Amino acid sequence: MRSSRRLGVGPLLRGVRSLGVVAVALLAFASGGADAAAATADSPSCRVVRLADVGWTAETATTAVLGQMLTDLGYKPVITVLSVPVTLESMKNGDIDVFLGNWMPAQESILKPYTEEGSVEVVRNNLVGAKYTLAVPDYLYDAGLRDFSDIHRFRKELGASIYGIEPGNDGNGLILGLIKRNEFNLGGFKLIESSEQGMLAQVERAYRAKAPVVFLAWAPHPMNTHFKLRYLTGGDATFGPDYGAATVSTLVRRGYQQECPNVTRLLRNLEFSVELENEWMDRILSDKVRTADLAVEWLARRQPVVETWLAGVTRIDGQSALQAVDGPAKVGHLSAFEDWITANKIPVGDSATTFVEYTKKHARGLFDGIAAVLTGSTNVIARILHGVPAPALIVLIAALSWVLRRSLGLVVFVVLALLFIMNQGYWDATLETLTLVLVAAIVATVIGVPLGIWGAKRPRMYAAMRPVLDLMQTLPTFVYLTPTLVLFGLGIVPGLISTIIFALPAPIRLTQIGIASVPKTLREAGQAFGATPMQLLFKVELPSAGPMILAGITQCIMLSLSMVVIAALVGAGGLGVPVVRALNTVQVGMGFEAGIAIVLLAIMLDRISRPAEKKGQE
Repeated sequence: MRSSRRLGVGPLLRGVRSLGVVAVALLAFASGGADAAAATADSPSCRVVRLADVGWTAETATTAVLGQMLTDLGYKPVITVLSVPVTLESMKNGDIDVFLGNWMPAQESILKPYTEEGSVEVVRNNLVGAKYTLAVPDYLYDAGLRDFSDIHRFRKELGASIYGIEPGNDGNGLILGLIKRNEFNLGGFKLIESSEQGMLAQVERAYRAKAPVVFLAWAPHPMNTHFKLRYLTGGDATFGPDYGAATVSTLVRRGYQQECPNVTRLLRNLEFSVELENEWMDRILSDKVRTADLAVEWLARRQPVVETWLAGVTRIDGQSALQAVDGPAKVGHLSAFEDWITANKIPVGDSATTFVEYTKKHARGLFDGIAAVLTGSTNVIARILHGVPAPALIVLIAALSWVLRRSLGLVVFVVLALLFIMNQGYWDATLETLTLVLVAAIVATVIGVPLGIWGAKRPRMYAAMRPVLDLMQTLPTFVYLTPTLVLFGLGIVPGLISTIIFALPAPIRLTQIGIASVPKTLREAGQAFGATPMQLLFKVELPSAGPMILAGITQCIMLSLSMVVIAALVGAGGLGVPVVRALNTVQVGMGFEAGIAIVLLAIMLDRISRPAEKKGQE
């Protein structure tokens, strides 16, 4: 009996043991799979990915696509617009994690100190086959400008100017180096710095008029198909061989690859092509598609290359990355009401774009005429200021301050301030700024004072003008800087017009207040003596309102000077250029020097132009 029970229990126990072994194996396998998934996922500290965007169309597009992919994978990308030097310094300080726009070899000198100390790490090349050097339209190439050494032969036709992008850019730095060293006889040339779109607007104007222009060009970019351009030879030692052949690299801050292996795996897989970036940029520049919308739209089409990019990549929680990208794009946390509101957008921007494009097409003669008048005015004043020897000009300005203010202290300050500006190397930039301020103040005064008088005489008209004046002073200057750039191209004209718009309300308002505040008894006395309305205006009202009108002109001058940095962004030159360049290249010393020069110029103009104080008035 015992034996028979052993025979029955033995196989049963062996079966139980076998099942136990299988169960343990399955649990171990499942645990190992979970551990593997956890190993590929990133920690919660990696959820926020800080990306740098330098504002170039290609890098804006690639960064937007990467940002949307990260959003779909459960991350929270934060994109910050910075210049290349500021980006590298921010990565060194741990404030930026990823940068997709390291153009080599153009940025080699900027990047080298950071890679040598290990604060910035190169992940991989994300684009090959790029180029980056100077170019000209085909008609100028056919005229004989084919090499860097040919540029100086067209000095007069070019206005001794070369067009670059934003101040502080590495390409601009290479051009400035050529000018400083007088390579290819480029000494005396001027680099017009603005932005990518500002430069392209100027190239478009020149191309339409068949005017000579030399500019910084690169590929990939739609400019290569929108314009018939030719890249110049001879720049191998500066921009690199084969027309500045370049690669674009992905950079991360120190330690990021170890801290966030899943994002790093995505970055190691991420590789673009010239054709793909051209497609994206054409959609942005030609079709006016927002980069965020472009990224959502492109990823929604499930491009085959996306599978390559996501190989071995998971969501932040360890789940399948492909399933996340295949799902609906995560574009925010909007309620149904908010979603409906944003889906039915009022076409304010589209209407403004259509209006500007229509105006540009049908009023070209008017804008060219305005540009010619303003350019002629600035050229006259600039020739006068530059034609007077610097010591003589300092003496003249000091004498003017004495005649107007009768203050020995002010005269001494003016002389010392101008000598300091000259000592710091900003004399020519100061004269350019002074030219801009003088022309803007004169034009704003000529327009503003009559409008102020009209507003004082016609209260209803002034009531209609008041909201317009409020808009002119409160609207961000970049808003009306953009259409003026499109309509007038690069240079001092768009900066001048934007400055006039910003400064014009001051003389209008204070003139209106001054005329409206003339005592009623003075008017009645003038009328009693039989004064005509014009005599009453010129002999009674204007003299009485004179201090207020002068205060308006002084404010106009100060407001014009406050626009100097903004005007530098559209190629107006002056003291704003070193300020913007210092900001974009993290040069603290240059920023302080140019800033102090602006402050000294502002103090001089304020003290010289302000209304005279009455005797006994403090």
